[in-house]
Amino acid sequence: MDSPLADELPTTPALAGGGSAREEILDTMRTPVWIYDFETMRVVWANRSALRLWRATSVEALAARDLGADMSASVRTRLAQYRIDFERDDVTFSEIWTLYPEGLPTTLRVLFSGRRLADGRMGMVCEALAEISDTPETIRSAEALLHTSVMITLYDAHGHALYRNPAARQSLADSQETFAGRFVEPAAHAGLLREVGRSGAGLRQAQVFTGAGARWHEISVRRCHDAVSGQPALLVSETDVTAHKAAEAQVRYLAEHDTLTALPNRAALRAEVERRLAAVDVVGQQAAVLFVDLDRFKTINDSLGHSTGDGLLVVASRRLREAVRADDFVARLGGDEFLICLTLDGDESRAVRVAERILAVLDQPVQVGAIDLTVTASIGMSFFPRDGRDLDTLMRHADLAMYTAKANGCARWAAFTQAMKADVEGQLQLESQLRRALENGEFEVFYQPRIAVAGETIIGAEALLRWHHPSRGLVLPGGFIPFAEKTGLIDKIGACVLREAALQQRAWADEGYDVSISINLSARQFRDPRLPQMVADVVQETGCDPRRLQIEITESMLIGDDNASTACLAALAALGLSIAVDDFGTGYSNLGTLHRHPIDTLKIDHSFIATLETRPALAELIIGMCRLLDMRMVAEGVETEEQLAWLKARNCDEYQGYLFSPAIPADHFGELLRRQAELAAGFADRPDGRSPLWDLVPLVRRESDVEWTTGAEPSKIRRLVIAGAVEAFVRRD
Repeated sequence: MDSPLADELPTTPALAGGGSAREEILDTMRTPVWIYDFETMRVVWANRSALRLWRATSVEALAARDLGADMSASVRTRLAQYRIDFERDDVTFSEIWTLYPEGLPTTLRVLFSGRRLADGRMGMVCEALAEISDTPETIRSAEALLHTSVMITLYDAHGHALYRNPAARQSLADSQETFAGRFVEPAAHAGLLREVGRSGAGLRQAQVFTGAGARWHEISVRRCHDAVSGQPALLVSETDVTAHKAAEAQVRYLAEHDTLTALPNRAALRAEVERRLAAVDVVGQQAAVLFVDLDRFKTINDSLGHSTGDGLLVVASRRLREAVRADDFVARLGGDEFLICLTLDGDESRAVRVAERILAVLDQPVQVGAIDLTVTASIGMSFFPRDGRDLDTLMRHADLAMYTAKANGCARWAAFTQAMKADVEGQLQLESQLRRALENGEFEVFYQPRIAVAGETIIGAEALLRWHHPSRGLVLPGGFIPFAEKTGLIDKIGACVLREAALQQRAWADEGYDVSISINLSARQFRDPRLPQMVADVVQETGCDPRRLQIEITESMLIGDDNASTACLAALAALGLSIAVDDFGTGYSNLGTLHRHPIDTLKIDHSFIATLETRPALAELIIGMCRLLDMRMVAEGVETEEQLAWLKARNCDEYQGYLFSPAIPADHFGELLRRQAELAAGFADRPDGRSPLWDLVPLVRRESDVEWTTGAEPSKIRRLVIAGAVEAFVRRD
């Protein structure tokens, strides 16, 4: 709207060019006119009507007022916009303003135009066209439009702005900007208009051009009519959500990335890898999924601390990224496991080359702080679509291949094969069968007699577990104990064996048989800090004599954390149990190790007994060590009379083996104890010097009783149908 005074305004002393005769005419007009200095934020000239409006006695008194003292931020912004517009274009603005002369609100329609001051700076001529006497709601809504931070614009049907509130004007990148030109992405503008076309309104978040660059705005659009012309229009309100978008992006990044290595995490990999698989499937190409697991990472983490482990992971993740192409996908699954997705472009061998490159770069020394480390990796790979068409299957198969690589010695790669799947399925089936065996009582403890060499009497037994499998028959420990250790089932199985042996010791003691029972302990059980308490609970529950229980461990179980081993064995010894080292001579223990632990028995491994004729020196050495350490000697695997004679000549304490009997069920063993007692009571010493015990079980006397196996493997001797012989004996009168 143009002012009637816009072209007739005289040159006042405040404006360029000095005073004018027409100033007196302006001074007598009823329309309040004043001149505002943007820089000083003061009125520098006013006519008498303006003085009355401002409730000032003179121009000097009005000019003394600092209008910026209580000016709101939105008013400051609006005035700054005016100044910029006046500097750039010869424009005028007509708006409703509320002034506060002497603190009293006065609402006016004011026409603003730019004019140079006497010193050349830009000033603003203000003409109060009329005082507004609308309802309070109307006045307040006009004030709200001025002060709100919401950007409000009224566009005509062609997208040209009819009105912008101060916030909308401030956000402009271009004063001539149209509604369509506001959007960074034309598709966002088109989509919003489609929404308005369907329902009369639309709402979406989009990037727009602003004076501060591209920003994210939430834009609300409604169809309406221009109140002045009555023509169709669009009322648009915008709020800046850039900070919210950035926060969302940060939250999403943190949710989808590992904070330590900055690699995508497990949450992000599914969508990304599935997208890649779909892309290669469309063009008939292949992809590979690689599982990378750092070898011995837990040892490094536990021994050197988590900060060192974290530093190693950071270096490893960086090397993994460097070992693949920029467009390959690398993610951290957690811990020391990583996943890599490769597009093969028709070259399956690329996966192998990448795996070998990864092994090479990871094998290079790593310095974490002041510590020099080396790390290797085991890698498993599966191929799309050959090994699976979905991510879960490919990951499962790559994981199987990785464990195969680790089982074969680490620091290598392995590709998935169906044989691996069959093996795992077999293991899962075995685990299920073991759990069922525990529930159904399919396990039975057999007992192999331990014979005193000197007295030739049964003085003890080794408890050995057998599994009565529903379809496979009797299964020896080697067929299931290693897997039970791997799955953790050995804890329950071992506890059952210990309890059964303790109950059997108590039962035989109640029958008058002073027999000790030895129980083998697995490495997993031995490392469990709860073991001593579990043994104490079994002793108390069964009422057995702990002095007649012996725990057998292997030499390898003494290697490692010596303090933990010593504490565990000391706790067991304090309960009254004796400790034996099984298969002695096959491990890495030494005199110092044996001396530090409460060990009272060494069991000479059967391999040394089997070679007495050709290499007796090793067995001689072990016997000498037992005498030196004052330990009891037990020879395992005795199968011939010559072996027994050799042991007797060297005062070995005990033996066990097929020469006398294999492991037999508890009731058969009890029958042996009863017949031994009867024979000992009813017969005097035999002329040949043998104990009556020799009448209990037939010896290997004929060539037909043994089987010789020759070939690449060393010759072995095996007692035939010995269990049947024992069973036949216990049925004899």
